[in-house]
Amino acid sequence: MAKAKEVTAGLTVRKSEDFSEWYTQVVAKAELADYTSVSGCMVLRPYSYAIWENMQAALDRRFKQLGVQNAYFPLFIPESLFKKEAEHVKGFSPEVAWVTMAGNAELSERLAIRPTSETIMYESYAKWVRSWRDLPLLINQWCSVVRWEFKYPKPFLRTREFLWQEGHTVHETEKDADDWTLTILKLYTEFVQDYLAIPVLTGKKSEAEKFAGALYTTTMEALMPDGKCLQMGTSHNLGQNFAKAFGIRFLGRDGKEHLGWQTSWGVSTRTIGALIMVHGDDKGLVLPPRIAPLQAVIVPILFEDSKDKVLKACRQIQASLGKKISAKLDERESYSPGWKYNEWELKGVPLRIEVGPKDVEKKQVIIVRRDTGEKLAVKETELPKKVPELLEEIQKSLYDKAEKRLKAGIAKAGSWSEFAKAGDDGKIVSAFFCGSASCEARIKEHKGITSRAIPFDQQSKGECVKCGKPGLMAYFGKSY
Repeated sequence: MAKAKEVTAGLTVRKSEDFSEWYTQVVAKAELADYTSVSGCMVLRPYSYAIWENMQAALDRRFKQLGVQNAYFPLFIPESLFKKEAEHVKGFSPEVAWVTMAGNAELSERLAIRPTSETIMYESYAKWVRSWRDLPLLINQWCSVVRWEFKYPKPFLRTREFLWQEGHTVHETEKDADDWTLTILKLYTEFVQDYLAIPVLTGKKSEAEKFAGALYTTTMEALMPDGKCLQMGTSHNLGQNFAKAFGIRFLGRDGKEHLGWQTSWGVSTRTIGALIMVHGDDKGLVLPPRIAPLQAVIVPILFEDSKDKVLKACRQIQASLGKKISAKLDERESYSPGWKYNEWELKGVPLRIEVGPKDVEKKQVIIVRRDTGEKLAVKETELPKKVPELLEEIQKSLYDKAEKRLKAGIAKAGSWSEFAKAGDDGKIVSAFFCGSASCEARIKEHKGITSRAIPFDQQSKGECVKCGKPGLMAYFGKSY
């Protein structure tokens, strides 16, 4: 009879050997999410929700600096309203969950459970926008959305219900809408790079990949360690399509009636999945300090004859770090220091501060970096200065490591054979592309590879890697 596998609190697979199973174990064992009896729907446990709250705070602050206001719109969308913009409804219909009954009574009209909020919001916008003086209208909402159509759920990356923010704006001119679309993409890019320590590729989506109903879509794409791309956020210029459908008109400065120019934009909890995949290692999560719920954990090494003295020193250390550093004192006596080390490593806390009786005598602590495992002896008096310095070093180190991986993960292809090989090797492929939906469909036949972004800065034109027609440089890859 085979020997039973030892059950431990830590991970039982290596990231490099079984990426999918590694990811599943990190989500479960770091207490980020749990499964439910509703297929494809997950519970965000307190630890992951705390990460999301930190993301919310950072984004919300930046939105408000731009003059954006938060509001909330209904979860339910009448079918007649949902169908007002033809391209939009065609794009989302396969994913819509419908409410048809209320109690025992059948509804006179089906209600869509919000897959996105353009239609329900723009009904109100048509009433609120009357004059150019009402513009720009800048509104965001934090909510959940439901998208039902997929086969293989994966926590944070692909679930039937997820959390996000969706911003929706109305502007006077096409240029105003263009400028806002790029302003938000720049804001998102800075947030993901500065807070999540994840480098991204930015550009426009192809016609086949753009948001249903948009004039064009801009995107930021990150490379995951398994060679797949993850769309981290999008900013869409909706043109006047929805304004026409919903009657969003205003009296212009010239005294004439005009249609509004609109944008929409969003970032979701899938960014938590990116954090896990990009920075995690064989011990579990590795969280960037600027987004981590806990930036440091203080672990006392307790013995009966020195317990009170060590705990007193730990509390003084915690107080000395002040309110700007999120530090927790783990004084649980039912767990050994080693067990605590493993637990907090699994949860990705950036710094561990160890304090034993000998450290108290020397008036020092041992600090362990989560990203490198490096141990440092630091004097207690130096902690208020040293801890913030180390946190910034970790933040930068995580970004630099991810950026190096991104650069190494891009391969240029001048021919279809080079393209196919690079795609097979799990690379993001940089190649010229004509932009046609038919050509992209043919490219997708090769293991599901799609265009991810067409960079804004185009140095030259060339022949499409698939059909040979004139094209622009684009990034291609498999995606989640």
